[in-house]
Amino acid sequence: MFVRAVWWSILALVTLAPVFGQTIPASEYRERRAELRKSLDGVMVLMGAEDPSDLHDTFYQEPNFAYLTGWQEPGAALLLTSKEEMLFLPPRAANRETYNGRTTGPDETDAAQRAGVDKVLPRASLESQFVKMTETAQTIYTLGGDAQARDLARLAPLHDRREAADLITRLRLTKSPAEIGLMRKATEATVAAHRAAWKRMKPGLIEYQIAATMVGTYMDMGCERSAYTPMVASGPNSVVLHYSANRRQIEAGDVVVMDVGGEYANYATDVTRTVPASGKFTPRQREIYDIVLAAQKAAIAAVKPGMTLLGDSSTSLYKIAMDYINAHGNDLHGGPLGKYFVHGLGHFVGLEVHDPGNYDVRLLPGMVITIEPGIYLPEENLGVRIEDTLLVTPTGAEVLSSALPKEAEEIEKLVGK
Repeated sequence: MFVRAVWWSILALVTLAPVFGQTIPASEYRERRAELRKSLDGVMVLMGAEDPSDLHDTFYQEPNFAYLTGWQEPGAALLLTSKEEMLFLPPRAANRETYNGRTTGPDETDAAQRAGVDKVLPRASLESQFVKMTETAQTIYTLGGDAQARDLARLAPLHDRREAADLITRLRLTKSPAEIGLMRKATEATVAAHRAAWKRMKPGLIEYQIAATMVGTYMDMGCERSAYTPMVASGPNSVVLHYSANRRQIEAGDVVVMDVGGEYANYATDVTRTVPASGKFTPRQREIYDIVLAAQKAAIAAVKPGMTLLGDSSTSLYKIAMDYINAHGNDLHGGPLGKYFVHGLGHFVGLEVHDPGNYDVRLLPGMVITIEPGIYLPEENLGVRIEDTLLVTPTGAEVLSSALPKEAEEIEKLVGK
């Protein structure tokens, strides 16, 4: 890993640049590419995102491209070999800039310096440069879902094809101090958003009103967008894992599952809390809530290097949570509750809320994960999920979202007040 073994000793020294500024140093992007190029035995082709074609969408850079370059303008492409790197930019277009703003042209004298790369060339020369590079390489690396890169690779039909994400994911799994600093900011703003939602919560509101309060809070604190579509699920919607319509009117006696997180300078966080709409859990709601909370605590206490998110062995955090849920409480028919824990225990977080990575991989210091057990009882219109974002440390884990209460008594003291 290119992330130095002493990363944890300098986390407190990370200074964040203003939002929309350079938040990851250009030197770190260069270091990432240099580390990747050490393992390249061919040509890697990466295409950046294009301008969105729908007014409902905003520009979102392809995450692997963003990870290696930090470039946030549309239409770029990147060629990498073990010996060189080239960024290709489209020409400036007056009509496009009228609608979407100024971009950087490949002929600008400071383009390479601004991009932090060795060489910037016109996008029109991508094909010829690719063919030239493949003359001395046998392997072509592209992202599986990148149709443009696949089309380009057809110019070298006799070359081996490999998945670019396999090499990039190995680097993305372990976060640098700068990345962790940004995720702390995203989490801090998200915690404030949840607290604001609790204060506003009351029966009669529409789910989207709570979502609006949360989004407005973390955007006001520097998050430029949501890390994922906000999910505010009340009553019967609480058993729908990725419910995001947010259109139901909240009723007295409901639980409300709020899975909502902001994204700060392209880095995500993921936090879920379940609260009583009327300010107090019913006895059954409290029973299920306490089981989920205890299962989460058991899994968090076991997080350390060497553990895994999935699996059925003694190193499996999922097994720890599942075993607890199965050993405590029952459904309305006397059966164990494990079958109502219907999703994984957690996932990696980073540039994407579901960052890539094999969930069977052994955890390492610097990885950022979620721990999110849940129990969903459709027969009772009762779902409970509790989720925190954690940083794996050399000896255990730090809960980045620990400032947000999760004990039932604390939540009851804050909801609607």
